[in-house]
Amino acid sequence: MMPMRLFRKLMPREERFIDRFVAHSACMVAAAGKLVTLMADSSDQEKCLEELSGIEKDADAITRQTIIALHRAFLTPFDRSDIHTLIVALDDTVDLIEEVAQHAALYRVTDFSPRMRELGEMILSMSRLLAEVMPLLTNISGNAEQINRLCERISKVETDADRVLRDSLTDLIAEQPETIVFLGRKEVYELLEAVTDRCDDVADVIEGILLDHV
Repeated sequence: MMPMRLFRKLMPREERFIDRFVAHSACMVAAAGKLVTLMADSSDQEKCLEELSGIEKDADAITRQTIIALHRAFLTPFDRSDIHTLIVALDDTVDLIEEVAQHAALYRVTDFSPRMRELGEMILSMSRLLAEVMPLLTNISGNAEQINRLCERISKVETDADRVLRDSLTDLIAEQPETIVFLGRKEVYELLEAVTDRCDDVADVIEGILLDHV
């Protein structure tokens, strides 16, 4: 194990992968921001959906570029399987953010509750934390403490989101809305919380990479 770590340190790094992670996390922040905007004011829901679709396409393009580069690259900043897992986890998160907005439109959810907006703000917060982590991957060992601290903050937000979901569903059931309304709002709540799970999944991947390099 030690000779391989020493070999990695001595060899030049292919840093373009980190640039792509940074670019993809910027897409995540942009998508989360659009979702928060939609939930604050849904008067132009169609335009917001179009903008989210554009961000999702940009994120998909970065994912494809990363996977192609992974097949061509001789040197990588860390394990190839970790690069693949990380870019896919990032892409899944952006996809799910778009899915929240799509399902809200499908069920004609336009009056987003305070707890929905709270979950949206949590998603935006986690996205920003992940965007803060990505450039630090250029020097994993040197930035280990900061990376670990940011990942812990992401996990804490995800735990808080679980609580918000439970409270939200309890209140929703107590309101006894019509079946379609109930199903629509329930699905939006669950998708929002699922996005926080995806963000935490990205943090878990990063923590695994950290353990391999420290």
